[in-house]
Amino acid sequence: MAEDEREQHRQSRLFTDDDGEFDAERAREESLPVEDGEVIDTDELADHQRYVEGRGIYDERNRVNDLTGKEWKYATKSVIAEGYPPALQHDLRSEHGGQKPPRLCAELIGRFSKTGDTVLDPFAGVGGTLFGASLCEHEGTGLREAIGFERNRRWVEIYETALERENEERRERGEPPLADQDMRHGDCADLIEGVPDDSVDLLLTDVPYWHMDELEQTRNERATRESKLGAFDAAAVPDEGEGDGEETPTDEGPTTEADAETGTGTKAEWLDDMAAKFERFTDAVAPDGHLVVFIGDMYREQSYEFLSADLARAIESTAPVTLAANLIWYDPTKDLHVYGYPFSFVPSMVHQNVLVFRPETDS
Repeated sequence: MAEDEREQHRQSRLFTDDDGEFDAERAREESLPVEDGEVIDTDELADHQRYVEGRGIYDERNRVNDLTGKEWKYATKSVIAEGYPPALQHDLRSEHGGQKPPRLCAELIGRFSKTGDTVLDPFAGVGGTLFGASLCEHEGTGLREAIGFERNRRWVEIYETALERENEERRERGEPPLADQDMRHGDCADLIEGVPDDSVDLLLTDVPYWHMDELEQTRNERATRESKLGAFDAAAVPDEGEGDGEETPTDEGPTTEADAETGTGTKAEWLDDMAAKFERFTDAVAPDGHLVVFIGDMYREQSYEFLSADLARAIESTAPVTLAANLIWYDPTKDLHVYGYPFSFVPSMVHQNVLVFRPETDS
């Protein structure tokens, strides 16, 4: 077919009304897909492209995720501005003070993995990442297989109980159950030895938090007991983003055994410990995979502790990874507190940093 004939054929597929305007209704009636008011000429798609109804054009060369071009564009936004209401047995899971909303985890899993991929959370807590991987089967592009490591038997039991209760309620509503994921009890430093190299497509975790306040409490318990303000003293403002996004926790010290292990050391010791662990974790991650890490900053003694930057540098200087992005999760539903008024500006932390690393490769 000559070039002018092809162009005439293409133009004939663009439906207009009597005024010469695009007629979306007519295009739909003629089974032509329409996205954002524009007809998708499927005859013009390349061999590696296919149209996904309601989602846009998917490129089969995509090795990062299952997103279409339109979805990819949205997913590259550096800020996730969304609050997540209590869900998935939150009343039970909230016993753990540092969890993340499972649907936030599902959102990140959808950005950095494909259907059938393996996701690892070495600090699994009550299983937010594992729930997120299961949600992807019903609210995303497909199920991911998740592995979680957790030292605290109580958190493992809460995950198992929450999953059981959630699936009972889903069955009562006529909804399919969430898949049971592989939660393993033990120290991540030991359990990682059982994960083959290059077998994990995405590592998604919320690292054990360095509790500066806990260090001070250990050194001077009497002074801590006498404090009437505790964690809400303007001199020790906790990172409100360290909660689960579904309610604002107070900073009550370590929330897991791993927290207890690292919480009372110095920041340098905490950074060294995290860097060493991530050096080993990276061996398990495939060369084309990602490591995605939640970490909040904190403010104390009139100084901003840029923990996210410190952790990023520590990991990048020790593990064979490159920092690819720093995403921000901002929860607009967070309650604000009056810190420092009227004498000194003290930030109210309503965000979490989400560090995104890529394994370094020869190519």
